[in-house]
Formats: sequence, C-alpha cells, structure tokens
Amino acid sequence: MRVEIDEHSGCCNGVRRAIEQAEQVLSQNGALYSLGAIVHNETEMDRLRHKGLSTIGYEDLKNLQNTVVLFRAHGEPPAVYNIAKGNNIEIIDCTCPVVLQLQKRIASTYCEISPLGGQIVIFGKKGHAEVNGLVGQVDGNAIVVEKVDDIRQMLSEGRIDPTRPIALFSQTTKDPDQYTRLGELIREAVITASGNDSQLSIFNTICRQVSSRHPNLIEFAKGHNAIIFVCGKESSNGKILSQLCASVNPRTYSVEHHNEINPQWFGPDDFVGICGATSTPKWQLEEVANYLKNL
Repeated sequence: MRVEIDEHSGCCNGVRRAIEQAEQVLSQNGALYSLGAIVHNETEMDRLRHKGLSTIGYEDLKNLQNTVVLFRAHGEPPAVYNIAKGNNIEIIDCTCPVVLQLQKRIASTYCEISPLGGQIVIFGKKGHAEVNGLVGQVDGNAIVVEKVDDIRQMLSEGRIDPTRPIALFSQTTKDPDQYTRLGELIREAVITASGNDSQLSIFNTICRQVSSRHPNLIEFAKGHNAIIFVCGKESSNGKILSQLCASVNPRTYSVEHHNEINPQWFGPDDFVGICGATSTPKWQLEEVANYLKNL
C-alpha cells in the first residue's frame, strides 16, 4: 500500500497564526485563556490544553478582569471587545485578516443600505463563531441562510424581500458553488419582482485559500483508490470538504484520529490519499500517514 499526503491540506493561514500565537504565549507564561476553541479539532485542542490553554465562554469573559485572552481567527462582534475593554482584559487578537475585511465590508454596507430599507443576507451556519461575529457587526440586523434550498421558502414567507436592496455575503469557509447558486436564485427573485437586479449586490467573500482547495481536492480524490479525510467532528469546513471527496471517490473515510481507521478498508495494492480540513494541522496528517505505512 502506498500513502500520499495532499500538499494543499493543513490549517489555513488564519488558524495557523492563532495556534502559533497561543503557543508563543504558553511557552512564556504556561497559561492562556482562549475565547472559544481556537480550532474545531478536538485532537489539536487536547494538545494545546496540555500546554496550558484554557477555553472560556462569553459568560466567563464577563467575570474575568485584569488578564489576557486570545480572540481566535473566527472574529468577534464589537460588543465582545467592549466587554474586554471594560474588564481591563488584554486581547491577543488573532482574527483572520480575511474575516476582518469581511466584517468591515458588512458594517460599511449596512450603513449604506439600511436607510433605504436594505437587507444584509449572510450565507453561513447559524451559531458558528464567524457568523456570530458577522451578525454582530450590524447589531443583529442580518438574515442568515444556512442552506441553498431554504431560500425559496424565505422569499415566499417575506423574510427576504426582493423589492428592497439586498447585500449578499458568505461565511469565508462555505462551498463556493453553493454560494454561486444561492446568488443566482436571489437574483432571479429580484429580477422577477423589480424587472432588474440593480438593487442586488453579491460580494465574493469566500476565502481564496479555501475556495482553491475545492478543485485541488477533487483531483486529489480522483487520483487515489481510497481517501482518508482527517478533521474534527465540529468542523464545518471539514464536513463540506469530506463530502466533496466522497462525491468523486466513494471510498472516502472521514476520521478525527488514526485509531478510528479500520485496516480492512484497504487492499495491499491501494494508493491511499490523506487530506484534511482548514482546521487539520499537518502533524495530524503525518500521524495518520505513519500509521497507515506501519499497517
């Protein structure tokens, strides 16, 4: 059996930067608070906890004072920064630059279109840390669409009004093809209602590093007999990418740890590809590769 790791897989730049910043502080102080999990990968979080990282929630933040807290790559709404400032908390701000740019774009667009009755629509997962941060930029005045199939019902129920200005954004890690389809459906509704699409603005806000993985991953999955996709069970990006692999290679197995691998999945002549989500560090992919090589 031959084994190959996808060279394009591994943590995205934003997540990698947050992990590196956390490790730097931990090496100096031996302890650090993180507001939420730095990465949706329990194996990596266990490694960081052993170094002294403590994950806290928003209620915990309200009760902390005069300490240091890391804000992860997903970004936070303005209200959370205000809490930290009021409690004299030093922030290690690891908000991904791509997310930060998106937050600013949503806030400025909202200021432009809200006096006209405009609507901010976000394609994303409700409750996801990044989406919470985006919605918080406009004081909660945003409509979150989780699935492309939901849009027709939302339009028919009047939750999205095609006769009013619409600005469409996406969570940075969503499927680009699904986002394109969502934009097409909204555009059709707007043209039907108004005769043109002049009041519709669609912003390309999916991270390029994420979107470029889709075509690369399709080719990688096609080029192997079997695929081991390594990701945390809570990773939204992991679910999307593992399904993408499975769509072109039915012998795709999603695991969080090498001990979940069943050796009976493979034959002696198989060429096995190993890949992962934007929340999967390289060391974890290498660990899986070494395990397979020793079967």
